[in-house]
Order: sequence, then structure tokens, then C-alpha cells
Amino acid sequence: MKARVGSAQSVSPQRPELAGGASPFWPKLGRTLRTGPWPTLLLFLPPALLVFTVFVVWPVLQSVYYGFFNWNGYGAPQNWVGFSNFERAFNDPILRNSLFNNLLVVAVSAGIQIPIALWLALMVSDARRSNLIFRAIFFIPYILAEIVVGLIWKYLYDGNYGLVATVCHWFGWRAPFVLALPGWAMAALLVVVVWKYIGFHLALFIAGRQNVSNDVIESARIDGASRWQITRHIILPMMKPVILLSLFFSVLGSFQLFDLIIPLTGGDPLNSTHSMVSYLYTFGIKRMRLGYGSAVALMLFIICVVVMVCYKRFLLREDRAR
Repeated sequence: MKARVGSAQSVSPQRPELAGGASPFWPKLGRTLRTGPWPTLLLFLPPALLVFTVFVVWPVLQSVYYGFFNWNGYGAPQNWVGFSNFERAFNDPILRNSLFNNLLVVAVSAGIQIPIALWLALMVSDARRSNLIFRAIFFIPYILAEIVVGLIWKYLYDGNYGLVATVCHWFGWRAPFVLALPGWAMAALLVVVVWKYIGFHLALFIAGRQNVSNDVIESARIDGASRWQITRHIILPMMKPVILLSLFFSVLGSFQLFDLIIPLTGGDPLNSTHSMVSYLYTFGIKRMRLGYGSAVALMLFIICVVVMVCYKRFLLREDRAR
């Protein structure tokens, strides 16, 4: 009996669960879940994941699935066509021109819109009453809905009774129908894009400019730095994160351009002003070819993901290093 008791005593300190004791794993797990960030994660993360899955992941998976069918949107897709929708999209010159238009909007936004917005932000960043009025004037176009802006500018471009016709009549010129000419229609659309979204970038740059300490600027002025030197060597480097953020919004917004095109040009003339989204809507949804539209949507999604990854990989490299 003593030997048995001794052996039991020798075993119990090493493995208490063999002697009938409770395992310490579950109490430790309970304490971990009750402390630290775990309660917040368990409370907010599952609903967020559910919403993200329902409204993002699931539609993307459905687009991938429907892209392999010749489907008109009614009933379950049954006519399997493989990669025919993707091949047709790659070989369609209208889609290639739509992608070119998206890239053209990106170039205009990065090369014209953002520099103008940055220049205006540096001009009206002071908290004077006149500057507040100018900020409101520049920001009003961004508040207007894209549909309203498209209809307003369609009226202004009209060759019969619009603003362009009125100005041409003053000088005795023949008023052109700007939106009926392929080259001029795209240029007119770019003017509207710059006018519409310049207020958004202006607001970002004003916020970034106000984060630059005035003490640093005053020190540079005392040292004899000119206004251009202060702007180039102090203000712009300190505003670099805001500039990169504005460029990111500009690129992604350019690929999502749709609301301005439909009321302004509808993609015409001769399908020359389509973006990829308006092309998807016109040749996919309106013509009841949901399978082809899903293939185009998947291509647009991949382009946006590649742009986001490249932006994070190359433009944010220095910020990560810091």
C-alpha cells in the first residue's frame, strides 16, 4: 500500500490530470479571451467579416463564376462557354479604347488636376475670411452629384443654346457640337473631371498644409529662405504622405469613372468616351449579357488590385522604412 501511494504521489505532480485534477489549458484560455484586445475583436470582427464577405467576397466569386457562361441574367446560368467571354473582351477594340480612356483620366488627374489643387491649397491655406470663401467656391463642384454635373455640362456644351454656342455667337463663329466629335468629346469630359474633383484634392492638401508647423517656416524665413525654397524644401516634403494619398484616390477614382459619362456623353460618339465601367454597363447590363459583363468586371477588379499592390509596394516603401 505504501508503495502504491508513493507511486501515485510521484506521478501526480507531473501530470495532475491523471490524478483527477482539471487541465490548466481552459482556464488560461478563458483569462486570455477576457483580457487584452480579444473582447473587442470577438465583438466587432465577426460582423465586419460577415458584411465584407456578403458584399465583397461573394459578389467577386459570383463574377468569376458567371464570367464562364453565356448568361442573360434570367434563371440559373447553363450555357458554359469557358474563356470565350474573356477572349472577346481582350479582342474588343472598344474595350481597349475604354482602358486607354481610363489611363488618360489617370494621366490628366495626376499631371493637371493634382498640381492645380496643390497650388490652390498653398494659396488659400491661411485662415483668412477671403480664403474661406475661395475654399467653398472650389469645393462646391465636389458636393454636386455626378448626374447633376453631367447634365449641367451637357447643357453648357450644347451647340445650339449652351454656353459654348453663346460665346461663339459673340465672336461670329459657328458653334461646334463638342460632344458629337470623338476627339473633342473626350477632351470635354476631361475638363469636367478636373472641374468636378479638384475640390476634393484641395481639401486634402489644405489639411496637409495646416499640419506643417509654422515654427519651421518662420525659422527658414529668418535664415533667409525664399518663399519658393520654403515651399520646395519644407512644405512639399512634409506634405508627401497627403500627396501620395491624393494620388491613390485619383487613380482608383479614375478606374471607377461612370456617373459623369452616362449623362454627359453616354459613351458616344462612336463609343469613344467609354470608361471600363460604362463599357461594362452598356455592353453587359443594358444588352442583357451578364456573363460577358461579369468577365469585364473581373478584369477591372484585377486591374484595381494590381494598382493598389503596386502603390503600396513602390510609393509607400519609404514610409514603411521610416
